[in-house]
Amino acid sequence: MLSTFLTRTWGLEVPLVGAPMSPMAGGRLAAAVSCAGGLGMIGVSSAQSVQQLERDVEEFRALAGERRFGIGLMTWAVQARPDLLDAALRARPFLLALSFGDPAPYAPRVRAAGVELVVQAQDLATARAAEAAGASLIAAQGTEAGGHTGAVGTLPLLQVVLENVRTPVVAAGGIATGRGLAAVLAAGAQGAWIGTPLLASEEVRNSAEAKRRILAARETDTVHTRVFDVVQGIPWPRAFPGRALVNSFTARWHGHEDELEGDEDARRGFHAAKAAEDFTTAVIYAGQAVGLVERIEPAAAILRRIASDAERHLRAAGAIAV
Repeated sequence: MLSTFLTRTWGLEVPLVGAPMSPMAGGRLAAAVSCAGGLGMIGVSSAQSVQQLERDVEEFRALAGERRFGIGLMTWAVQARPDLLDAALRARPFLLALSFGDPAPYAPRVRAAGVELVVQAQDLATARAAEAAGASLIAAQGTEAGGHTGAVGTLPLLQVVLENVRTPVVAAGGIATGRGLAAVLAAGAQGAWIGTPLLASEEVRNSAEAKRRILAARETDTVHTRVFDVVQGIPWPRAFPGRALVNSFTARWHGHEDELEGDEDARRGFHAAKAAEDFTTAVIYAGQAVGLVERIEPAAAILRRIASDAERHLRAAGAIAV
């Protein structure tokens, strides 16, 4: 059995946290991850209603009872939507993620509520800010991750963060197999924060067509781009483009975001494609580990396989040391 801070201190059975992907990580996926021994997370977008968050929490508890779960918020969104933080704390999660902005203004309130604070860090400066704010856990999120992330690769980022902070760290970005989990555990991480491996799970809030495209994608079929934020008018900070599957829309507009911003025809066409689930134009966020996602299966099977394979690889790696 893998033994880390996440299992010894937080009582998880496997050192895996489900990424709070919005809208894909709803109550059902979070419940499946928590019931499998990991920590399920509910994702919250900047435009999401409080009522949707409440429904996701109700769904989680209906399926997973009093098992632990987390909620993921974007700090920049909380600045404009304090009602999201209010609702998240009312839900009494075990953990609250505040990422993509300075967590310091909100950290005292989170801790006062008895909720563990985690922050996703994309460089050493944000990791240090997370530690200074009193985070219980830092997720070192490499650029390989799906969705919004920074520019530094997971392995160099993990090394620099582990060398400079004392807060427990998990690795995020590019981890989809037991080999990946074993690698980051051997480096000193306390577990992995995974999203892309769950994009074809039975419980994810994803359409059949989106799952088909995820299964067909290779590790080279993603792009780190702002085009989907620009076309939808979502005010994500420029430092965090989104990693998504390439399609005809990225081929036309990536690198031409200023031109896209004023193109109403492109905007109308994108929203029509999104409504029709036409993913030649609409977005599917996914990380570079997408090439390792090979079949639709329950989230529990994904977590069990990653954890058991990691144990096997770590035992094998033990023979290297002399």
